[in-house]
Amino acid sequence: MIYKRSSELYKEAKKVIPGGVNSPVRAFKAVGGSPIFASMAKGAYLYDEDGNRYIDYISSWGPMILGHAHPKVLKSITKVVKNGTSFGMPTELETKLAKLALSMVPKMDKIRFVNSGTEACMSAIRLARGFTKRDKIIKFSGCYHGHSDSFLIEAGSGVITFGEPNSPGVTKGTAKDTIIAPYNDISYLKSIFKENVNQIAAVIIEPVAGNMGCIVPNPGFLETLREICDLNNSLLIFDEVMTGFRLSKGGAQQIFEINADIVTYGKVIGGGLPVGAFASRNEIMDELSPIGKVYQAGTLSGNPLAMTAGYATLNELNNNSDIYTSLNEKREYLEIEMKKILKDNKVDFQINSCGSMISLHFCSSPVVDFNSSLKGNNNFFKKYFHGMLKEGIYLPPSPFESYFLNNALSFNDIDFTLNALKKVCKSL
Repeated sequence: MIYKRSSELYKEAKKVIPGGVNSPVRAFKAVGGSPIFASMAKGAYLYDEDGNRYIDYISSWGPMILGHAHPKVLKSITKVVKNGTSFGMPTELETKLAKLALSMVPKMDKIRFVNSGTEACMSAIRLARGFTKRDKIIKFSGCYHGHSDSFLIEAGSGVITFGEPNSPGVTKGTAKDTIIAPYNDISYLKSIFKENVNQIAAVIIEPVAGNMGCIVPNPGFLETLREICDLNNSLLIFDEVMTGFRLSKGGAQQIFEINADIVTYGKVIGGGLPVGAFASRNEIMDELSPIGKVYQAGTLSGNPLAMTAGYATLNELNNNSDIYTSLNEKREYLEIEMKKILKDNKVDFQINSCGSMISLHFCSSPVVDFNSSLKGNNNFFKKYFHGMLKEGIYLPPSPFESYFLNNALSFNDIDFTLNALKKVCKSL
């Protein structure tokens, strides 16, 4: 692989963009080297500025579930763009996407569109606080809910410890209302509620985590979490920015048969354009302005191009359930064969998966939370990443990110990937 053009572009980008990237993980800091600059994508493939082709396992970090440049999505965008790109006024497209999305997810009455998953989670927290008239929230270590101040908090020591900011610019005043709990640890969660009676507005969680690798909830964890929230009159917020419309039509709520009070969406719901959303039942959503007192607004919210891309994507998923079956079969095949290859090469590893999400950790013990995800051999991961990249496989450039399969991926592509893994294992 030749990366001359990408290297030149990276040098130029660093002069005008902090770190040369507009989202940190793109900088390859976790794996070393210079990032690859994309020129185009089609189906299951990415193409860089040097003309190299890669089988894509990030799917733009989740949105491209149908594959890149899907004909129906492109057709819908092309049709709408001729009428203008933004109006600052309501459009019928917003209502169409709202109706379709609500018809696919369990027990949600209303939805509001924003421009990103970060906005959706930020707004959901504000709404929960406004509805419950409480200030404190609980989040889980290793779960990422965007870069809003309330979420950039890490756990301190002790069983009931208020978070400390882990990013400059986040004030201790903001941090004090965010409490951290370990993922998959119910006893810890119960102790937090015991020490904060009638103070917890909401618990926010990724029902399947995707930012410490793919981590699935232990059996009974989400069910007990739902019960604890009910007992304490606290709201349960599912951050389904990753899992929404990806794991199934109804997302993680449908998969695990757990109904959240508020659900946030992003990625797939925008079909590759910047869209976020949050949904809930009427009594909660009616607290939002202009009919309620909880303020939330956005100039480009409900952008017509984003709405039509989202509608085309969800419509395809809604009308073809075989897509989910196909994605699950491809992920299962990839997982089974990866395990065989890694075992044959005597590599310590853990593979976690759910639906079309999968991740690989180079460690011998199960990865069930943030602390256990830190035990992976990052030197192994760097060799693995760059080895696969040279073979034409584009993986997340971080050991703490999930792979996202797309429906354009073929079994031939997976076999090519597995053959690449066999070659790379010799260097691990």
